[in-house]
Amino acid sequence: MENLATTPLTAWHRANGAKMAPFAGFDMPVQYKGIIVEHKHTREKAGIFDICHMGEFKLSGTGAKDALNTIVSHDLNTLGAGKCRYGFLLNASGGINDDLIVYCLAEDEYMLVVNGACREKDFNHIKANLPDGLAFTDISDETGKIDVQGPESLAVINDVLGGSWNHLKYFNFEQASPLGIPMIVSRTGYTGELGFELYLPSDKVVEVWEKLAADERVEPVGLGARDTLRLEIGYPLYGQDLDEQRTPVEAGAGFFLKKESEYIGKSGLGRVDESLIPLSIEGRRTARHHDQVCLPDGTPVGVVTSGSFAPSLGHCVALAYVKADAADNETFLIKTARVELEAKKVALPFYKEGTARMKID
Repeated sequence: MENLATTPLTAWHRANGAKMAPFAGFDMPVQYKGIIVEHKHTREKAGIFDICHMGEFKLSGTGAKDALNTIVSHDLNTLGAGKCRYGFLLNASGGINDDLIVYCLAEDEYMLVVNGACREKDFNHIKANLPDGLAFTDISDETGKIDVQGPESLAVINDVLGGSWNHLKYFNFEQASPLGIPMIVSRTGYTGELGFELYLPSDKVVEVWEKLAADERVEPVGLGARDTLRLEIGYPLYGQDLDEQRTPVEAGAGFFLKKESEYIGKSGLGRVDESLIPLSIEGRRTARHHDQVCLPDGTPVGVVTSGSFAPSLGHCVALAYVKADAADNETFLIKTARVELEAKKVALPFYKEGTARMKID
């Protein structure tokens, strides 16, 4: 068995009956009561997620904004303190080294949140492209992360953390010390629902998790439901839907690339050999990662990157890369290990009732 890293909550997951599996080098919970149960609970009430496997970096010093602006796709000139933004870390040819969120903590002070499996690669890439004189540190080991997601997540954090967090707008955050614990409370998430991400010291994670889990509106949610929730909204997963060979434009994320100034990989964004498209499949039979995508006449044109039964919709959905000249087709054939499935190209998100952007007073 491979030597897996643990999070501050690994022992809690095992003690509470979670089914565990390797993910990004960590021993992580896949499910507790069941993927569909946890998925529906998050859509209807509130779920909590152990996201401590993610990587966090801090960058500060005079000139930090200008330096980082040449490395990431985010436009940091329009990102003020208390706001965060999703974007990409690209290689020289425009391929995606990682997708990440950049938090502006203060002028010339940032926190970067990266995928756990990319932590070392990302840190080395950024550091190699920063000028001398800036403080750039990996704070992942000392930083824990709990996601609270679902329509009732605001009521939950108001009650559990205390005070009112109603003022937080989408992709805004606040540095505070609820429960006497220093935290970043961010209105963000990966489920399409109203939600909050809590960054806090690793040694305080269990304490806060148990307070949240004790709330009758809350259920712990594993990686299985996290995957079905994000796929219903059409959010990509690095290592499946995003990789170093494809660009954000090919991944259907060109609308995030609004920065006019130069940054690493920008010159490669004009290349569009493939397009990531959303596909809807009737019934419960689903496409899986690596299944072949064909035109209706059987001509191979691509490959499925993510596929699953969508519990909120009652049928299956998938994301697939197809050749750019085939991307405008409306119907496709997916060849699975056992059957051929008819698929229709649709618009994202697959699930359109998410509460993530709802106005709160």
